[in-house]
Amino acid sequence: MKKLALAAPWIFTLIWSSGFVVAKYGFEDSDSLYFLALRLLLAAAILFFLTVALRQPLKLSREDIYATVLIGLSLHGLYLGGVWYAIELGAPAGLSSVITSMQPILVSVLAVRLLAEPLTKKQIAGLFLGLSGVVLVVLPKLTGTSGFTAESLALLFVALAGSTIATLLQKKIGRDIPLMIGTTYQFLLAGIVMLAISIARGRTRFELTHTSFWAMAWAVLITSIAAILLLLWLLNHGTAAKVSSLLYLVPPMAVLQAYVLFQEKVAPIGIVGIALTALGVALVIQS
Repeated sequence: MKKLALAAPWIFTLIWSSGFVVAKYGFEDSDSLYFLALRLLLAAAILFFLTVALRQPLKLSREDIYATVLIGLSLHGLYLGGVWYAIELGAPAGLSSVITSMQPILVSVLAVRLLAEPLTKKQIAGLFLGLSGVVLVVLPKLTGTSGFTAESLALLFVALAGSTIATLLQKKIGRDIPLMIGTTYQFLLAGIVMLAISIARGRTRFELTHTSFWAMAWAVLITSIAAILLLLWLLNHGTAAKVSSLLYLVPPMAVLQAYVLFQEKVAPIGIVGIALTALGVALVIQS
């Protein structure tokens, strides 16, 4: 268990950051919100059968259902829907990463008051050091505003609010929810909402190709089921500030993955940013 606790944050960061790569592949053959709807509904079905097969609890109390609805809509609806739709509208991936990576600052400050979690001077230094590193990593990507609109900016702030709310709710009212069935209901509810929005907008394109198949498979099995279960497990076994600080590593990790897969070069200032980000996260986690 101790080894899992040490490795889990880094495993989570690796697979969570891969979502940006999946999005780049997925948008080639589908509409963003419709892709998300299918992804969430498939993940819900698979996770339900896993829950039954592993004989995990299936019932939720009224309070648990209420908490699950709020967390699911915030994390899978507002956050994922906001980010994916903003990028589809043309928001630069770098700017999207900067805005959503401000979440740890909001969570850390709000957790002091709402969750009574202490924040040390070392953690404060680590949080701002991490944010500085993220800015340096994505700064070379912010030189142009092509395709960026007020609508996409608003969506990114909605996504930021969604991930912040979900993290605080999980710590405040979601700790006792059975992990697997709770996550199943989160996927199901958010998937139904995304599907309804897609149908209402008349945007239900999904072409089954080799690219879309593997993008969907990775999105369902890895960035949905594996990553979300790991995230909620981390939230239940650590402070909100420490877990949220891991999100600082997502943009740098996404940049590295894009370099490997798409030969997108990293500027020298970006390498400095990656180092600063890693140091900032280490300060928060070890405090």
